[in-house]
Amino acid sequence: MDRTLESLQYLIAQVLPHRDPALVFKDLNIVAMLQEFWENKQKQRAVFPSEGTVVYESLNSPGPPFVSFVTLPGGSCFGNFQCCLSRAEARRDAAKVALINSLFNELPCRKITKEFIMESVQEAVSSTSGTSSDADDPSTSIGAYHYMLESNMGKTMLEFQELMIVFQLLHWNGSLKALRETKCSRQEVISYYSQYSLDERMRSHMALDWIMKEQDSPGIISQELQVALRELEEARKAGQELRFYKEKKEILSLALSQIYSDQVTSSSTDDQMGLTLSGYH
Repeated sequence: MDRTLESLQYLIAQVLPHRDPALVFKDLNIVAMLQEFWENKQKQRAVFPSEGTVVYESLNSPGPPFVSFVTLPGGSCFGNFQCCLSRAEARRDAAKVALINSLFNELPCRKITKEFIMESVQEAVSSTSGTSSDADDPSTSIGAYHYMLESNMGKTMLEFQELMIVFQLLHWNGSLKALRETKCSRQEVISYYSQYSLDERMRSHMALDWIMKEQDSPGIISQELQVALRELEEARKAGQELRFYKEKKEILSLALSQIYSDQVTSSSTDDQMGLTLSGYH
């Protein structure tokens, strides 16, 4: 732990040279420091060119406790895990969690190396019913994971998560299973979706998938949304990275709003038709 703290303080001295490493997390202007950190990273090298700003979002609440989320360049998301009595306090707490994770991501142990891949694959084998030989077979889950790690050699874990979030969501909404049924190999699916980042177009397609599920199983979107909200709350309070849960919430909310909009439009059209027919008679 002491060695990790020393490493973080060394990184702070490199990335934020005019800040005192011993006092950095006590600085009340932690929001500005997080912005400064990412601006400096972008000056040093092009990181996440598609999204270059730190974005904050506060949940609407009539009173405390308040909740704030911060999304980093690349899409990683964090929130305040403490009980905050003001929106400003929630924003600062979210920024502190994000800054700690941003700094931790710079440590050598967070880079994808051959050693990291070997350890990660072994952990995956131990936590599943797979075997070590599965790592060399791209048709298995462990083999696909191994392939994705090797394809991202040299990247940090936050950079890797930007790619992984797409596959997590595709697995969640059933798209990966549908692709396997069309005889597409895992390697082909990975190669195809690795070219794309999660954007509004992809979210809209996933929302349409859930609208179709709703037609077959009425109420499923509301049920999934409740699960996503609970997962998001639990992960936030645990100080975890939140993007997967937050994206689920956004996609399901988009699907519900689209269904509601269609119902209102349909009802309005029926009312207008009724008035027209009444006038005709």
